[in-house]
Amino acid sequence: MRCWRGVEEIPRDWGRSVVAIGVFDGVHRGHQEVLARAAELARKRDLPLVVVTFDAAGCAGAARPAVLTGPRHKTELLERFGASAVCVPPSVPEPDDLSDEGDASRFVARLGADTVVTGPGVGEWARGGVEALRALGDRRGFAVEEVPVLTDEGAPVTSERVRGAVAEGAVEEARRLLGRPHRVEGIVVHGAARGRELLGFPTANLDSPVGSAVPADGVYAGRLLRLSPASGQEAGWPAAVSVGTNPTFEGGERTVEAYALDRDDLDLYGEEMAVEFTHRIRPTLRFDGIDELIAAMERDVERTRELLAGE
Repeated sequence: MRCWRGVEEIPRDWGRSVVAIGVFDGVHRGHQEVLARAAELARKRDLPLVVVTFDAAGCAGAARPAVLTGPRHKTELLERFGASAVCVPPSVPEPDDLSDEGDASRFVARLGADTVVTGPGVGEWARGGVEALRALGDRRGFAVEEVPVLTDEGAPVTSERVRGAVAEGAVEEARRLLGRPHRVEGIVVHGAARGRELLGFPTANLDSPVGSAVPADGVYAGRLLRLSPASGQEAGWPAAVSVGTNPTFEGGERTVEAYALDRDDLDLYGEEMAVEFTHRIRPTLRFDGIDELIAAMERDVERTRELLAGE
């Protein structure tokens, strides 16, 4: 799939497109409705679907929300839901004003937009919302479709709602809103090595990008995944995951550590990995000794095995 980091990278002879435009952080079920409608129009008109997506932090000013999907994961998801190409402006310091000189206008012009599809979250990146986008379409010669908001249990499905669920450790709710488990990506780094040398549960310690949406402290069931497995390599394993500061050992640094069930032979240091969170097992606890901690970890592993048995 083609990826462009600025309007200048888009080929001048690109032709016509259906364009989906928005932040798409999380690519949750509401976003998927937008992408499905855009993909449907692209098929009917025999045109490529191009997604113009903005950085979530850049569109939020000083708030800088936790990022649900990093650039690579977001791009993979957009391709999965029908995108032929993705355009990412290098920066969006403030919402675009949808003037003829603004970023959004320059992108849709260069892409030869036939129709622009967006959702109710257009206000996250554009002053004036959909009406301003329609006015731009009237001037630039493209149609605009707004996909209605998707609701779940009576409330809109939004990136903010997913972030709230993740922050609370409600990964089952986040999974329902996303349509898949929430994941945290990063590189496996060396930790204190207590899991391997002291506790009997060797873990992959994930160093995730600053600003990633990491679930609340606790123990979770999920999966440990290689992001780019080589030919013949195992792609992933069911895992018990700990998020927190290791209070039993008076830890101070918050970590994400995943134990691949029944595996003590993995050497993953330096690899790019992802941890998926499917179920919350319990909050982080401080234990009085190592034996008590090991017993709790054994229970966590068995509970993880039970929860993932039907996955």
